[in-house]
Amino acid sequence: MFAIVSHDAGGAEILASYVARNNFACRFVLKGPALAVFRRRLGDIETCSLETALAACDTVLTGTSWQSDLELRAIALAHTLHRRCVSFLDHWGHYIERFERDGHLTLPDEIWVGDELALVKAQQCFPKTPISLVANPYFADIADKLEALPRPRDKSGQRLLYVCEPLSEHGLLQFGDERHWGYTEFDSLAYLMENLDRIDANIQTIVVRPHPSEAPGKYDDTIRSMGTMVTLGGAVPLLEEIAQADIVAGCESMAMVIGLLAGRRVISAIPPGGKPCALPHAVIEPLQHLVERI
Repeated sequence: MFAIVSHDAGGAEILASYVARNNFACRFVLKGPALAVFRRRLGDIETCSLETALAACDTVLTGTSWQSDLELRAIALAHTLHRRCVSFLDHWGHYIERFERDGHLTLPDEIWVGDELALVKAQQCFPKTPISLVANPYFADIADKLEALPRPRDKSGQRLLYVCEPLSEHGLLQFGDERHWGYTEFDSLAYLMENLDRIDANIQTIVVRPHPSEAPGKYDDTIRSMGTMVTLGGAVPLLEEIAQADIVAGCESMAMVIGLLAGRRVISAIPPGGKPCALPHAVIEPLQHLVERI
């Protein structure tokens, strides 16, 4: 019996795919964006409290979250109840911060990562914790779905998808400073718009896709100020919007990696003064480099 514990969307996507691809009994503890991710993937599943799930389980499998301490509470309770606890990392950045609150580090018995790049980084960050390479089940699902998504035939101009991240909320929650990384999501979007011609002179449309955890309406005023070429996205699944795009831009979102898997050109729009993109994929083009070349 597994207890599946998840809050943020990135970790939820991996765990939901992992559960769907394996036949084992589960109790689900899901909050925030994770609940919608699991129900989209697995149907109308039932959830229970953390205490109920861990009392009934042998193993705890968690994601990691910025906006909640749910997974950290699960790890701590698993230690108290002597349950094996594993956390699946869904990204390539801020590994220590994902397990740290108020200066206290709460680590599981084992950490899983989905690729060799993440394995090396996790081993450096957590030298005393067992790290296992487990094929990323979410990426396997994406590969299957991408084959069924046709690209649009209309080529009147380049379509750019901008994938948002709640950077200011993360910085404020974790560090008490919404500009902890040297910029906010609004700074990044403004920097992108100021330098569109450095990316491609033929960009005709821009779709701004909010992160699943962001409040409705967060970008409405910003989009209205940018003119008719910019519209709000997020009404359809991420893969559909990536399939409709020629270019995917963002800061260091997992959605940018999915753009790479889909064969799209990917741009990191972190503005000058911001901390460098944590994604280790060399083919991601920093917008700052494109600006400096001209």
